[in-house]
Amino acid sequence: AARRRGAGGGAGAETQVGNDLGSPEPLRWLLRSPFDRNVPVQLELQELLLDHVFQRLGVSSQGCVDHPIVLTEAVCNPLYSRQMMSELLFECYQVPKVSYGVDSLYSFYHNRRQSWPCSGLVISSGYQCTHILPVLEGRLDAKNCKRINLGGCQAAVYLQRLLQLKYPGHFAAITLSRMEEILHEHSYIAEDYTEELQKWRCPEYYENNVHKMQLPFSNKLLGSTVASEEKQEKRQQQLRRLQELNARRREEKLQLDQERLDRLLYVQELLEDGQMDQFHKALVELNMDSAEELQSYINKLSLSVEQTKQKILQSEVNIEVDVVDSKPETPDLDPLGSEQSLEDVESINEFEPLFAEEQPEVEKPVAAVQPVFNLAEYHQLFLGTERIRAPEIVFQPSLIGEDQAGIAETMQYVLERYSKEQQALLVQNVFLTGGNTMYPGLKARIQKELLEMRPFQSSFQVHLASSPVLDAWYGARDWAVEHTSREEGWITRKDYEEKGGEYLKEHCASNVYVPIRLPKQAPRAAEAAAPSRASGTGNPSEQA
Repeated sequence: AARRRGAGGGAGAETQVGNDLGSPEPLRWLLRSPFDRNVPVQLELQELLLDHVFQRLGVSSQGCVDHPIVLTEAVCNPLYSRQMMSELLFECYQVPKVSYGVDSLYSFYHNRRQSWPCSGLVISSGYQCTHILPVLEGRLDAKNCKRINLGGCQAAVYLQRLLQLKYPGHFAAITLSRMEEILHEHSYIAEDYTEELQKWRCPEYYENNVHKMQLPFSNKLLGSTVASEEKQEKRQQQLRRLQELNARRREEKLQLDQERLDRLLYVQELLEDGQMDQFHKALVELNMDSAEELQSYINKLSLSVEQTKQKILQSEVNIEVDVVDSKPETPDLDPLGSEQSLEDVESINEFEPLFAEEQPEVEKPVAAVQPVFNLAEYHQLFLGTERIRAPEIVFQPSLIGEDQAGIAETMQYVLERYSKEQQALLVQNVFLTGGNTMYPGLKARIQKELLEMRPFQSSFQVHLASSPVLDAWYGARDWAVEHTSREEGWITRKDYEEKGGEYLKEHCASNVYVPIRLPKQAPRAAEAAAPSRASGTGNPSEQA
């Protein structure tokens, strides 16, 4: 979720959730999540997300959500987190009943075939964590579950760092969203990481397997350079237009002033001719009081008309001078006249080689050579070894400096905690699920690791979920449809009020419920009697 500010600062702010945000990159620093890795810890944001979900689902009941809820939770979820979630659902939304389950176990039971055993080893790798979950006889063995704090998020961040170091000029364009897209579409798991790196050292292998990703760019940023002659020509055209515009304005002003001056001179002629009545009427029309004022206006207009005429003449002279100066100067090719004899010309030709080095060379105009620069190729990312280095961190966390074991080591550690018979039973159904298991080559890599750790000529089976991202939802749907009319796995409001929010009813895809065990307190009567007995008997050292 992200809270956008309104137009007036904090006024009119609105909170957007999920896909309503559009591109997350401009809001990367405003994004807030209720989860700490895969455990919800901020219930205010969780309530906001549930409001969004119920609104989009079209829940129309007033004041409550009158529907049973199936909710996934983390493996070995803390009791406090489940308690707060149950409190939110029962107290805020008034739901009738709730069931909690583990997403990877829902996916495991959704993909289980008739021929598959009920036991298996579930490898679930998601956005933040990777889990190794042993399932024995249809139930999760929570004591031997292991978690690796690495997932798709860390792989995307690692890929982003690799490409930003490789292409520092495109630092801002290498965003986390694009890195996730590269992970989904271009990355793969190497069956043998060291051997695959040796292959990438071969130029032919590199050329055949490198992927090119085109970054967005604009031609306006680095437009084609305009020659200096073209720029000079444009400036001259603009100057010529300004000169023409000023000349037109001066002519219009001169015409208006000339008309006013002619009218004032006509009124002055009336005064000279002795036509006083018409003269006074003309003064009233001109809003003047006396002949002196008329004379002063005539003098001002005459001066203005004369100045405008001089400006027009001066501008015409300047234009003519510019035109003359713009013509190339042609040197006089015959300064000595045509009276030179043929012998003089031959003598000059004889001495020409002697003075050739001293004559200054005339600079020839050199055509502007523009460099050949492909802007599209400059904005391309070449994905070579980065395709295998980013997803490899799940098997080798030391690549990013994490002091953790990889999937293969953790899987071997979990198997060694069981007897040989149980180990053989678990490896017959190694199940891969989660969005971070969709890399090509992951199944072959797990088979190779199992082949190395299992005894000679032992058998094992590795299965991949049909839809690693959505099978958890499909499994939860199937479970809900089968158990709608049953009480198995459902926590009712009565159970919540009697046993607390951390209470869990176990089922085939749930965690194991471990109730809170508080230390027993001694009765107050026994506590009061113990000091009295101690004070009456025993030596002082025992009393102390």
